[in-house]
Formats: sequence, structure tokens, C-alpha cells
Amino acid sequence: MNLDIIAQLVQILREAPELGAIEVRRGLFGAWSSVRVSKAGHTTNESGQHVVLAPPHAPAPAAAAGSPVAAPALAPSHLVEIKSPMVGTYYSAPEPGAEPYVKPGSRVATGQVVCIIEAMKIMNEIESEVAGVVREVLVENAQPVEFGQLLFRVDPHA
Repeated sequence: MNLDIIAQLVQILREAPELGAIEVRRGLFGAWSSVRVSKAGHTTNESGQHVVLAPPHAPAPAAAAGSPVAAPALAPSHLVEIKSPMVGTYYSAPEPGAEPYVKPGSRVATGQVVCIIEAMKIMNEIESEVAGVVREVLVENAQPVEFGQLLFRVDPHA
């Protein structure tokens, strides 16, 4: 990628505090296939050939480019959003008929499994990135979810 263009994108983020991220998707042979701009508080983590530039006031990601970067953003209401890291089917419990991992009012710890997302016949346990109390569960059991879709809102101050 051209460093001048990256510098220009970073400058845009500095000058526009309402922006949360600029995501550049690269296609074959390094050519850009798309650019997506996200509002503040709506950043997503991404893997593969995506490059996500965080705003300068956010903590710098420690992971290498191309690896997932987890950085929950505080919503204006101070709730931390847990988003789907992949496309798949959301399951609230480890098996049919079992109690859900979490429900509104449940206390969660960092690293605690909060749901499963099935993708390509693989059950992926999704862990909380924050400790706190689940205030909202935003999806129904067995519902299809998209990458970056909100799953939960957690109050880290409760």
C-alpha cells in the first residue's frame, strides 16, 4: 500500500471525530477493491486482507496487520458492545434445551463464553471482551448473524 495514501486516511480520521474507522479492502495484486468508513463507536474487527485504521485517540492495536483486532468501543450510554466476529448462526446455549450462556442481568467476566456462532459446521465459542453485567441481548437463538452485528451490550461499571 502507498504510505502517502495511508497518511491521508489517518489525517481524515484526525479531522473528523465522528468517524470511528476507515477500512480498506484490498483485492488481487494489492489493488483496492473498496473503502468503508464507519461512525465512531461502530468499529469492527476484521481478518484476512482488510486493514483497519483506528482513530488517533483510540489505543493502538497490538496485533499485526491482517489479524483480528478486538477493541470494544464505549457507546454514548457507556455500554460496551459485543459484536459478531463472523457470519454464521447465533446460538445462545451450548446445546438445545440448555440454559443460555448469558441473559439480561447476567454477570460476565473477561474471556467468559457468551454464545456460539456456527460457521461452516464449526461451533465457534464467542468470549466476552469485557467484565460487567449484560444489559441487552440483541439477537434471538438460531438467528443468522452478520459480521460486526451487535450481539450484546454490557455495562462494565455495574
